[in-house]
Amino acid sequence: MALEVIMPKAGIDMTEGQIVKWNKKVGEFVKQGEILLEIMTDKVNMELEAEEDGYLLAILKNDGETVPVTEVIGYLGAEGEAVPTAGAQAAPAEKVEEAPVAPKAEEPVKTKKSDDAYDVVVIGGGPAGYVAAIKAAQIGAKVAVVEKSELGGTCLNRGCIPTKAYLHNAEIIEGIGHAAARGIMIENPKFTVDMDKVLAMKSKVVKTLVGGVGALLKSNGVDVFKGIGRITKDKNVLVDGAKLLETDKIILAGGSKVSKINIPGMDSKLVMTSDDILELNEVPKTLAVIGGGVVGVELGQAFSTFGSNVTVIEMMDRIVPGMDAEVSNTLRAALEKKGMTIMTATKLQEIIEEDGKLRIKLEGKQDLIVDRALLSIGRVPDLEGIGEVEFELERGKIKVDEYMETSVKGIYAPGDINGTKMLAHAAFRMGEVAAENAVNGNHHVAKLDLTPAAIYTMPEVAMVGLTEEQARAKYDISVGKFNFAANGRAIASDENFGFVKVIADKKYGEILGVHIIGPAAAEIINEASSIMEMEITVEEMLKTIHGHPTYSEVMYEAFADVLGLAVHALKKK
Repeated sequence: MALEVIMPKAGIDMTEGQIVKWNKKVGEFVKQGEILLEIMTDKVNMELEAEEDGYLLAILKNDGETVPVTEVIGYLGAEGEAVPTAGAQAAPAEKVEEAPVAPKAEEPVKTKKSDDAYDVVVIGGGPAGYVAAIKAAQIGAKVAVVEKSELGGTCLNRGCIPTKAYLHNAEIIEGIGHAAARGIMIENPKFTVDMDKVLAMKSKVVKTLVGGVGALLKSNGVDVFKGIGRITKDKNVLVDGAKLLETDKIILAGGSKVSKINIPGMDSKLVMTSDDILELNEVPKTLAVIGGGVVGVELGQAFSTFGSNVTVIEMMDRIVPGMDAEVSNTLRAALEKKGMTIMTATKLQEIIEEDGKLRIKLEGKQDLIVDRALLSIGRVPDLEGIGEVEFELERGKIKVDEYMETSVKGIYAPGDINGTKMLAHAAFRMGEVAAENAVNGNHHVAKLDLTPAAIYTMPEVAMVGLTEEQARAKYDISVGKFNFAANGRAIASDENFGFVKVIADKKYGEILGVHIIGPAAAEIINEASSIMEMEITVEEMLKTIHGHPTYSEVMYEAFADVLGLAVHALKKK
């Protein structure tokens, strides 16, 4: 049956919209996600995307016409398919007996019970939550956010931001070590780390950013409630079991919490989580990092640079196993050269606290004696906000569709809570999509397959797309690679370690993955992500010009090397 194209409800108070322009003509094929037409209301202009592949069979309302919300304005379907065409500009088709089309049933809308009710209530003020709240308010909705701790969520308060503050201190320390070789003579290059001042610096950074989030919410008219928000059976939100927030739609952005493992001795006070270590006011002489993922290697390197003797224990056969194998192995070599001990394919059996230290028992290996241990095995969704509503779950994660909507209509769940991409920048996008759909109806899709990822070690690591192993399993590929050792900016800056690797499909030149280890990797990868999102081929990329001298020239040369055309690489035999 032909798919109805309707005038969406672009805002809670919207009753009608004006068609600015149809971007497709009757009879044209339209791919899912392509822009069908542009719509204007008194509050917002928006683009309406096709919900599925098909031909534009009919246009019922033309450019410039004002149409009530939910009214049918066109039809998509199979080529030649018959549709009700009263007064419409229809696609040419064979004469077919037209079957009556039943009117589309509208989803029941919950009636507001008071003037204080909200259009959208967001549970969680982290990356997904506060962005969703601001976006919904920008569209015109009346919005509230419920946050049980501090605005900004884990990333800002106990994760990526404070960790980067620590790692910048580590960069400064490394710079001191390189100073003499660069002609900067420091009379006494020895240093000590005052952890009380480090904590104060970190807290100042966090406080500044938390205040910024609060100011953004306030400026957009979003009400903020401090407490634990839980969903009631009638789909409202109860704060701390006392204050009821009535609402039409809910965005559940509860984020994530530290994952634990059931190992004897794990409850020792000397075993810290990533939350705990960022409040530690001393540098332990010896530190075991249990888990060689992103957070483990970042915090491990920070404390190693501060002066700890750090050992990383990873159960898999390599650290950061989600990264490209060549990059992972190169990072390991760099970290070991800087003094860290890394044990892979190693299983933890038990932790014993004795004489103020920890004895870490490892399967088939000698016991490890340390002052402190950091448990860093990842994070799991925080489901505290679920309350009285039953959701479809998948391995402890709330299952959502491409619109970020849960199995319960009218409730959306962006960010870590759905476990799709547990990254703050992915949560930003999911929050935006959830807000657009909660207010305007389900038209926006969260495409996350080209989300870049980064590790802020020294050297930095970043990636987007498929690893070389994944690409080889699916495609006939070409691989281009260029080293920072041949880059002028890197040599001049004493940061000439690492490389950029580009993986492309041989047949079409499609870029399948980009992997970087080296200076500014976390910045350069954004260009690669944009290139892939725009579906630019290797040959098209080589028509661009990159500034000189810059680190990003290495990526350009890696693209050229895919075709064997890298100018600044020795000719291959």
